[in-house]
Amino acid sequence: MTKNVTINGNLQATYSDVYTPEALSAISALAHFNIDIKEAMEARIKRRSDRQQQQKRITFPDPESYIPRTNIKVQDARDGKFEGAVIPPDLQRQWIQGTGPAAKPYAPVESSIRNAAYALLSGADGWMFDAEDALGQVQAMSLDNQRSLKLAISKDPVFSKVAEVVAAEMNRWSMSFFGHSIITNWKQQLDFTTKIFRARGLHLDDRHMLDGDGVAMAASIVDMTLYVANNYQELQKADSSIVLYLPKIQTAGEAALWNDMITALEEHLGLPKGAIKVYVLVEQLEATYQLMEIRAALGKHFVGYNTGRWDYINSVADAMAWDRSFINPDIEAITMTYGYMRNYEHRVRCAVNTPDINGNFALWQGGMEPNIPVGSEEGVSASMKKAVAGAEREQREGASGKWVAHWKMVNIVRPVWEKIGQPNQLGREFPRLTYTQQDADGLVLIEPAPTTIRGARNLLSVAIQYGNAFGQGMQAAALKAADFFGNDDVLYLMEDMATGEIRLSILWEWVHKGAKLTREDTHTGTKAGDTFSMVLFEKLLEEEYEKLLKAGNKDVFENSKTTTLPIAREIAVAYIHSKVKLPWFIDLLNINLNNMDIQEAKRRITRYIEVFVKDGRRITENLDFYKM
Repeated sequence: MTKNVTINGNLQATYSDVYTPEALSAISALAHFNIDIKEAMEARIKRRSDRQQQQKRITFPDPESYIPRTNIKVQDARDGKFEGAVIPPDLQRQWIQGTGPAAKPYAPVESSIRNAAYALLSGADGWMFDAEDALGQVQAMSLDNQRSLKLAISKDPVFSKVAEVVAAEMNRWSMSFFGHSIITNWKQQLDFTTKIFRARGLHLDDRHMLDGDGVAMAASIVDMTLYVANNYQELQKADSSIVLYLPKIQTAGEAALWNDMITALEEHLGLPKGAIKVYVLVEQLEATYQLMEIRAALGKHFVGYNTGRWDYINSVADAMAWDRSFINPDIEAITMTYGYMRNYEHRVRCAVNTPDINGNFALWQGGMEPNIPVGSEEGVSASMKKAVAGAEREQREGASGKWVAHWKMVNIVRPVWEKIGQPNQLGREFPRLTYTQQDADGLVLIEPAPTTIRGARNLLSVAIQYGNAFGQGMQAAALKAADFFGNDDVLYLMEDMATGEIRLSILWEWVHKGAKLTREDTHTGTKAGDTFSMVLFEKLLEEEYEKLLKAGNKDVFENSKTTTLPIAREIAVAYIHSKVKLPWFIDLLNINLNNMDIQEAKRRITRYIEVFVKDGRRITENLDFYKM
């Protein structure tokens, strides 16, 4: 017990470099927010439940109402009558932001920290070091991630020694791919990339800490506080901004809660208000109805929005689970130019280019490029052309940059913005946001697109593979459908938690809403117009699972086939069979972390569903807290 928090087992001693006195003091100072977060998450689930029971769509807030936890009227927020942030120098140009964690599962620090070296030597303008969707949570990986970041940001000799070796490896790859080196001076290169950190969302609990009442501490408090408290001084010495990405925000009220926590942390550490800057990932449908309000709620902290793809698709599917007419097509068809995605992107670019009371604009960071340039010459060439074309589209639409999921993509995509030469597109003229019924309808607009057996196989195969990778400690993994194993013309894509979420979400829609197939399939004997039924799902499940069992170690670890793979299958089956759509696939994965017993997994999954259906309560705490 440390003041008003409890840390599990001997972790405080093992990670004394992370759980420093200053960091623990800061967590204690913010611990009272744990109650507020739990209440906010209860309110979130209640809104979800009410909409589904009443079969109501999300609507725009009343313009005469006030943003919760603030004295800002909704209409004033929409009109830009709030004080926002001035974009700091090291965020003015963020053409490419890489994403990924700074740690590896089951790895000593010298191996784990290689992730940070690849990131900071990549040539990306910024790197979002992930503590959420891409970071595994087996054992104490969240703390390994914090340790790696502290060593990298302080340029500890342990990190510098690794970075020198990694730089040589990166140049060898670059010589073979581009015909030239990408790193000329590795020490100088380490100073190029802005360090950015994504904390876990308000909906997740930390696995290693309880508050004074024995309640699991919100991961958002722990992640943000450990990162800032341990690194703000080194960042300031380097004239670097303290920058966070905030995920899974659904409402301006939740944004205001984040703002209160950030302000409290600044006050505790003696930082001026607004010293911590934040991007917000627009990953939730409800947030798109409140974009200006979220900007206003975060005030001087807010610098920009990011338009993610996977999580956003999942949130739309979840919000429309009650509507039997709302059925997503094959995931490959849901690009950023598809129906509701197109309208979502447009609202984001309009929101950031609306000036605040001082004439300040915000940044729009485009979506993720998941490709990895590894495969056959033909496959890599085709995929890279597609990646560049996607970046060019986003640049034309007004994005100041985009994300990549692998360091090898940085120097492939960055030239799109480099040849334009503008640091950013702040203040580019777009129409002011409107709040009509047509605007609301556009955010859930479904357009005709393929719904196929091939698409279903892709959804199912990758969903099970992802669940397996999660159980192995890899929340970011290079995956592709089993039918393409061994085919180097089809590249692996970097998948994280968001892609797992949406794949099962779409399959749930197809089964429970009776999706109509648009194309015949000779193997299953289905024809265009046939209904995607539970029987068909079960048939595909058996076939796709058998392929995974027969796959080589490169694609499916042999030791997982009797441990985490069966559990991943069980979770997928339970999710699809549940008549009540479950809110988060990650919940079922989290309650089975470090568990390899299929019978225990079945008990935990059953218990979760029973509790959620009966009480509307998610089980988010670490069920093995006192066993670790």
